[in-house]
Amino acid sequence: MAGMLYLVPTPIGNLGDISVRCRETLENADFIAAEDTRVTLKLLNYLGIKKSLVSYYEHNKASKGNVILDRILAGETCALVSDAGSPAISDPGEDLVKQCAEAGITVCAIPGPCAVITALSISGQSTGRFCFEGFLSTAKKSRREHLQMLAKEERTMIFYEAPHKLLSTLEDMAAIFGDDRPISLCRELTKLHEEVVRTTLGQAVVKYTAQPPKGEFVLVIAGAAPEIPEVATAEDAGAHVAALMAGGMSRKDAIRQTVQDLQLPKNVVYEAALTLDTE
Repeated sequence: MAGMLYLVPTPIGNLGDISVRCRETLENADFIAAEDTRVTLKLLNYLGIKKSLVSYYEHNKASKGNVILDRILAGETCALVSDAGSPAISDPGEDLVKQCAEAGITVCAIPGPCAVITALSISGQSTGRFCFEGFLSTAKKSRREHLQMLAKEERTMIFYEAPHKLLSTLEDMAAIFGDDRPISLCRELTKLHEEVVRTTLGQAVVKYTAQPPKGEFVLVIAGAAPEIPEVATAEDAGAHVAALMAGGMSRKDAIRQTVQDLQLPKNVVYEAALTLDTE
């Protein structure tokens, strides 16, 4: 009988955030697949757990994924962890989950720490609808293309960013989203120096130009204001009817079609059509 894959979230800063269930799962697993075994070993030492560790990260996932899969198919239980937060979210564990799903292996996700939700909840931005965009490309062209696709996104947007790339990212965001777009910069979440800076993109560029950023950031950016659709006028209706009639449509049909096309009341379109006789 095949084993199982458990997705075990780990603290994003404060080791005290590990849950009882996460601890029990790590204790009971046959082995643990870790993004960085050195980081995971520190957590296991804190918990007093000794367990076999397998390295699984972006650059070895193709080969190690099959090894892990074979062990699970042979009946072993694997606990997958990332360096911090929920595995498989902006994380190579996504591929292992796909492999297990395709092989019919049960995957169980345990709730726990997640930087995305933690940052969103304290950002002061709208939380009703949001999208997570992960890490942006280090290449300026690709980064700008990604941001350009989000220029009209109305949902709150969440990004991860490293300190050495923060200023370049903020400059590109300000250029595309506008200097006055609200942003909450959440730094060192759950750690001793946790900080949330609620400002605008333009002001953030000024701040971090003068003060080099430190620590890992989660950026929570307000979505774009909804576009207000243009409302058709009686003049538009008259021109629309005239164009349809010029194309061979009867006045009656042109009026009916214009009502549908411009979403105007029939009486408004009818009166506009009558003025065509007097022009």
